Amino acid sequence: MAQLVLLPGKDRSLRRRHPWIFAGSVGRLEGRARPGDTVEVLADDGTPLGRGAYSPKSQIRVRMWTFDAAESIDDAFFKRRIAAAVARRQALPELAADLGPEGGVRLLHAESDGLPGVIADRYGDTVVVQLTSAGADKWRKAIVHALLQAGAPLGVTRVYERSDSDVRAMEGLEPTTGWLAGEGEAPLSIVENGVRLGVDVAGGHKTGFYLDQRENRLLTGQLAKGKRVLNCFCYTGGFSLQALAGGAAHVVSVDSSGPALEQAKRNLALNPGLDPARAEWREADVFEELRAIRKSGEQFDLIILDPPKFAPSAAHAERASRAYKDINLLALRLLPPGGLLLTYSCSGGIGVDLFQKIVAGAASDAGRDARILRRLAGGPDHPVALAFPEGEYLKGLLVQVD
Repeated sequence: MAQLVLLPGKDRSLRRRHPWIFAGSVGRLEGRARPGDTVEVLADDGTPLGRGAYSPKSQIRVRMWTFDAAESIDDAFFKRRIAAAVARRQALPELAADLGPEGGVRLLHAESDGLPGVIADRYGDTVVVQLTSAGADKWRKAIVHALLQAGAPLGVTRVYERSDSDVRAMEGLEPTTGWLAGEGEAPLSIVENGVRLGVDVAGGHKTGFYLDQRENRLLTGQLAKGKRVLNCFCYTGGFSLQALAGGAAHVVSVDSSGPALEQAKRNLALNPGLDPARAEWREADVFEELRAIRKSGEQFDLIILDPPKFAPSAAHAERASRAYKDINLLALRLLPPGGLLLTYSCSGGIGVDLFQKIVAGAASDAGRDARILRRLAGGPDHPVALAFPEGEYLKGLLVQVD
């Protein structure tokens, strides 16, 4: 096994159990290592610090598998880690329904489950896996086998790969998709908080759906009774259908993607108890549509802003901040006194504090007094390791205006 020796003083974050080693912290590599190979990590004085996956083309040169310098990285390692991650979720009562036969739940959340670069979302009998690092890619077979074993009690029989995110290019990896275990039609459906939703694991965003917003969609339904609701960047209608299920008077859903809106309409049809007359779908650029709504004088009691990732990294934060401020400013102007705004950012480059400042700036520019009623994040199946705050990518606010 090759040994990667850190520069003096660059071992502090590892001693705090942060799982990333950046290229600028590397002193030298002793021995040969190919992309994805396991290397032993040493402090500059030779102290063993653990073992990780080597990635020579990435600025994150090593992602740590373990901080136990004696632990072997083999098939049994992935079996243990994946079984433990599934067991942690099974121990949470709030995830019981989502672990049921027709549920959707994240089984593996990368670094926060001790498996850097490994995402696994379960939809009914199918797990969709996303491998975004050289180490995860190298151990593909072991990961799939362990997922089938750990997922068997949940009814998992198939594994589909969606390793097509842009992050792979930074690791020197090509995109790859397709069945890794089992086969069949990719489109399927789940039941979330009583609402049935279609999931296109082959063509949908990310792994086919946004499971991280499950609890926030439920909150939307609880807030929506009797309200006029505007759902911006609605994708396949998850927030919209929960609002309808919660008794919203009318729900307007806006997205620039025609195919996403067609899936949203199909999702509505999967729920015969929901009144389609209370749903309106608009294919449009959200920024332009909000300006048009403002011009028309239309108002909404509850607005949801769940935009795509404006800032994939801190380097994009300034430009993204302007976009987040614009979208929140436009929305705040459409709310009557007492109106509610559910606003989110999934950008890793925008921290919790910065996001609050952006929304506060938007309220100030809109001339609205507003208060935070709740701070929002991903669900318990999307944990954030204390040593890895970067894992808290999703943040949101429930804001009420005067």
